[in-house]
Amino acid sequence: MRSDAVKTGSQQAPHRSLFNALGLTKEEMERPLVGIVSSYNEIVPGHMNLDKIVAAVKQGVAMAGGTPIVFPAIAVCDGIAMGHVGMKYSLVTRDLIADSTEAMAMAHQFDALVMVPNCDKNVPGLLMAAARINVPTVFVSGGPMMAGHIHGHKTSLSSMFEAVGSYAAGKISEEELTEFENKTCPTCGSCSGMYTANSMNCLTEVLGMGLRGNGTIPAVYSERIRLAKHAGMQVMEMYRRNIRPRDIMTKEAILNALTVDMALGCSTNSMLHLPAIAHEVGMDFDISFANEISEKTPNLCHLAPAGPTYMEDLNEAGGVYAVMNELNKKGLLHTECMTVTGKTVGENIKNCVNLNPEVIRPIDNPYSQTGGLAVLKGNIAPDGGVVKRSAVVEEMMVHEGPARVFDSEDDAIKAIKGGKIVAGDVVVIRYEGPKGGPGMREMLNPTSAIAGMGLGSSVALITDGRFSGASRGASIGHVSPEAAVGGPIALIEEGDIISINIPELKLEVKVSDEEMAARKAKWQPREPKITTGYLARYAAMVTSGNRGAILEVPKAK
Repeated sequence: MRSDAVKTGSQQAPHRSLFNALGLTKEEMERPLVGIVSSYNEIVPGHMNLDKIVAAVKQGVAMAGGTPIVFPAIAVCDGIAMGHVGMKYSLVTRDLIADSTEAMAMAHQFDALVMVPNCDKNVPGLLMAAARINVPTVFVSGGPMMAGHIHGHKTSLSSMFEAVGSYAAGKISEEELTEFENKTCPTCGSCSGMYTANSMNCLTEVLGMGLRGNGTIPAVYSERIRLAKHAGMQVMEMYRRNIRPRDIMTKEAILNALTVDMALGCSTNSMLHLPAIAHEVGMDFDISFANEISEKTPNLCHLAPAGPTYMEDLNEAGGVYAVMNELNKKGLLHTECMTVTGKTVGENIKNCVNLNPEVIRPIDNPYSQTGGLAVLKGNIAPDGGVVKRSAVVEEMMVHEGPARVFDSEDDAIKAIKGGKIVAGDVVVIRYEGPKGGPGMREMLNPTSAIAGMGLGSSVALITDGRFSGASRGASIGHVSPEAAVGGPIALIEEGDIISINIPELKLEVKVSDEEMAARKAKWQPREPKITTGYLARYAAMVTSGNRGAILEVPKAK
């Protein structure tokens, strides 16, 4: 056992004395030590139920002959962090989670791990850690929140942000806003649409690192507790068979994840997290892969905010495996990939029936023949910008309009809510990238304000920050290179005509090369917004355009 390094032999007598101090028995120390990484806390709705998940995992591990030992991982609620300095800390926690979990697992020499995440940065952070540590590992999340119900319609967190915009526009009363406030988020769990947390939990199933239902079984279902027990039992089976994360998270598995991402219409943040996970397993992941895979992958789901269905509906329709089985009818998946079940992808998804063709479109009747995400390029974004194509209304697929330029999210929101943005405008928010933010804030507040003001089908938004999976409309984020390193987005001026053509994958400003070169020659770097603490160190380490690892790391071999 790997844990023999801390518990076997006369040299380890001091170590055993410390295990004794923990209350472990001789019998427990003779079993494999299974670390359970708990993201439980009392500030994140998606994590407030993880104590129950962790307790169930412990039971499963013990029933299967292991010794479960819990240690923590931090978690930020992106919704609570939204719209203030806290959002600058959100994305960077992914790397903190990966690093601290690696440190704990290596320092204590666990034989196996069960990762218990739920929200946006915990899932990719722990997947990164799993690849680094490479001991038998299973993921079991806390599950999605149930949708809210207002005026006979289902709602989710994006509905709440849009209600704020509607209130600012005088379209709803204060009493109606309060009703949204009280009914939009009715249970624990990750927010109920296909936002980043649920996207990554679903992709954990696709990667083969979670059991069936991990991405879709609602947080409040007892089935989620049973899933957690089975995850604890299954990690012991993986230990006995020596199945490890790098046996599962191969290049082919990453490509499967990107393919299902396109079919589900996942968050644009997957274009930050999948490259980072790929990096940890030695795969160089260029985000332009997305267009190649999107070209041949139909979009089968329009989950909120793209449509009126929610995670609970996807679960009842057959879940992620049913989507995968639809895709496999056209041979779009690598079915030979190993998974935590001990079986291949093909074996897992065989006979998984699509129970609701209104929630999961059949492969021969998709929402579109191309996938849910697209990477646009042009003289604004030579390294690319990402759009959730499945959440863009038809009339905004091709759009041209004058740039309304803002050097921070805060300034843009004031202008939007102040009625200074009109139909046809293209809002440009810059100096919000990884280095310039620093921390690459999510732009859910501006997109929701635009939608709430009734401009979602007539105003576009471009940023070197990023967009939440809850964003909808012609919102193009992750524009690279970012403004802080002199990327072309820094050179756009008020009134410049911006051309967006999503079908042709183009994003351009109608300014001559000569004029852009002249502007570049005059451009001056800005002073850092934050000069002390972790964010300052983070900003100093950021590699411009390196989406595969937000912090500066060597290229994958």
